[in-house]
Amino acid sequence: MVLTGRLAALAIAGAAVVSLLLPSWAGVVSVTGVLTVLIVVDAALVGRVRGLELSRPELTVVRLGRSTEVELTVSNSGPRPLRGRFWDDWPDSTDPVPREHRLRLAPGTKQRFTVTLTPRHRGDRVAGPVTLRLLGPLGLAGRQIRREAPARVRALPAFRSERILASKVRQLHHLEGRNVTNVRGQGTEFDSFREYVAGDDVRTIDWRATARADDVLVRTWRPERNRHVLMLLDTGRVAAGRVGDGTRLEVAIEAALLLGGVAAAAGDTVDLLAYDRQVRAEVRGTSGKAVQPKLMHALAGVVPALLDTDTPGLVRTAVRQTRRRSLVVWFTSLDPAMVEENLMPVLPVLAQRHRVLLVSITDPDIAAAAAGRDDLEQIYLAAAAERALAEQAVVQEQLRRNGITVIAAAPARLPEALADEYLELKRTGRM
Repeated sequence: MVLTGRLAALAIAGAAVVSLLLPSWAGVVSVTGVLTVLIVVDAALVGRVRGLELSRPELTVVRLGRSTEVELTVSNSGPRPLRGRFWDDWPDSTDPVPREHRLRLAPGTKQRFTVTLTPRHRGDRVAGPVTLRLLGPLGLAGRQIRREAPARVRALPAFRSERILASKVRQLHHLEGRNVTNVRGQGTEFDSFREYVAGDDVRTIDWRATARADDVLVRTWRPERNRHVLMLLDTGRVAAGRVGDGTRLEVAIEAALLLGGVAAAAGDTVDLLAYDRQVRAEVRGTSGKAVQPKLMHALAGVVPALLDTDTPGLVRTAVRQTRRRSLVVWFTSLDPAMVEENLMPVLPVLAQRHRVLLVSITDPDIAAAAAGRDDLEQIYLAAAAERALAEQAVVQEQLRRNGITVIAAAPARLPEALADEYLELKRTGRM
């Protein structure tokens, strides 16, 4: 049983009556008896809990940084009205508004209540029990119960790079000849014939077609479709490092989503593997419009693990998963020590089977420190930053000489730089 503030106010009024009008034990007993009767009657008239039913959607999906509404339906199948209030227990990281609702429900009716959630982090947030405080018609006493109404809200990655996805798809259509002329080159799919013009590569002349025509004909090509793209996300401790306003993993997820969208528009099959010492997320054999939703849901709950990545295990898993020749896009760090100890021993295994593209996020703070020259402290800091940048440049050149394509860019630039490199591979037929 719960007692309300209204009962406390009534008790204070009764005390005043006793002190002013009935200053005796008889007065105290009388007022106390009246209050007790009111409490018992009010508690007895509280609506039946057995007639109370709660329901809400089991899963609500929202992009990180946006708000969504979750609806709770309260039904009263009992013979008495339900009065009172309830508290919807959502985690603080979802910023629920409002937290408290007033309840007034006639017999045989239902009422819907909404709470606005704005998750601050990716992943699933599970709702707690609903706490209801049901009161009698006088509002003096009642009972408090908890009821489960299973629900969760899933915060998907923000995908701020979606604003440039349309422009990259238009560039892709340009390459495929949907808006402009088709491109020519080796390693692409045959599209059609056209007349020879000065400057064309003579190797593109089709002599059989020329023999049947009045002019010299050359083959035109288009970028290959139905290729395979495998994205590898290193979710070890390196991915937890801060760059700019977020972590390296957050930037990698942005870039992976943009690349997945462009690859899906190109008709390629997209796989994803997030790994540190075990598989944290996996998407396999996805193409078309299903790519973006599957990537978002798979990456929603992925967080960095504070341990060193098992790089050989990651490569073994990737090789088992990918039988056909593919474009392998590996999001990792190009720290010189890590490259020498972890990447160089295993990269040849991937490079001999697939085309490998290493993607790394550069720290804008290091670049800013390298430009400082105002005082002695900044000069020393700039020297250390310059040395770090020079070591990274040496590592990148070493990888390129081994046939590994490297994309290294600041967080704000990385998604677009990766998409541009993918389009360049398509244009040149090097997928």
